[in-house]
Amino acid sequence: MDPSQENAQPNQGLDLSAVRSKNMPADQGGQPGGAAPGAGGAGGAGGAGGQAGQDPNAVAVPGLVFDVDESTFTSLVAISDRVPVVIDLWAEWCEPCKQLSPVLERVVTSYGGRLVLAKVDVDANPRLQQAFGVQSIPTVVALIKGQPVPLFQSALPEPQVQAYFDELLKLAGENGVTGYAAVGGAEPEPAGPAHPEAEEALSKGDFDTAESLFKAALANSPADEEAKFGLARAGLGRRLIDKVPADLIAAADADPKDVEAAKAAADAEIVSGNAGSAFNRLISLIRTTAGDEKESLRLRVLDLFEVLGADDPAVTKARTALMRALF
Repeated sequence: MDPSQENAQPNQGLDLSAVRSKNMPADQGGQPGGAAPGAGGAGGAGGAGGQAGQDPNAVAVPGLVFDVDESTFTSLVAISDRVPVVIDLWAEWCEPCKQLSPVLERVVTSYGGRLVLAKVDVDANPRLQQAFGVQSIPTVVALIKGQPVPLFQSALPEPQVQAYFDELLKLAGENGVTGYAAVGGAEPEPAGPAHPEAEEALSKGDFDTAESLFKAALANSPADEEAKFGLARAGLGRRLIDKVPADLIAAADADPKDVEAAKAAADAEIVSGNAGSAFNRLISLIRTTAGDEKESLRLRVLDLFEVLGADDPAVTKARTALMRALF
């Protein structure tokens, strides 16, 4: 953040246009990883994991969604070196599985190749169920560089599933897993257009308009990272209109248990260039709260992660602290 914002006065506006620009990959322009086209479809995983065409970031897969069994499971390890693999452990008799599976397929497909979904019937593949220590289904785990990453159990609403996958992609990026799955050797689509009208509104301090435009962009393309970035900046700017950052911080310091004051102070600390303090404040409260308050704090932390970007050192440190506080 620009340190000059530390003494910003009410009505002066917040310059959020350059936030995280240093973290945006030059070859991707902040768009979703050179997304490859192609819809999911069940099929074998044999032969997956090789390069598609001449693009070194592409991994050839039979579909964005496919079935695996004990004989083909090892192919997922090769894929997970380049693309995060989500694994849906399910069974035909499981009613919650039938609710969750189409949600998983729809959300994974929306990322356009940045994730793939492997479906495992635990009744037909008991050794895979045992290998993952599955006690109940549905269970959803992931593989990154061959290492399992627990995600969640039970059927969840689509927005929560997407939130888990957003965090999975950030974890994958931190571990250098930034390729994309190409169905049938398809080449990546060019980066999507920027959002000039939304960015212009943001630069003018018209945060409501910017927020509306970025939300519309995400409704059309849920995996649009630039729109997520813009929406997070617009939300931050709108929350801080007519506020004095120092006053917000002082109010939270005076009552450390006040959740709303803590969230406001964290916003102020972000624009004041003190991200470490912002995350410490919120995560400390997460450890001592429960229910709706805990969830609101978690969502604010994730929102501020989006503002700063996955490559920011404060985000990397806070992500580990957040996981420990939650689990």
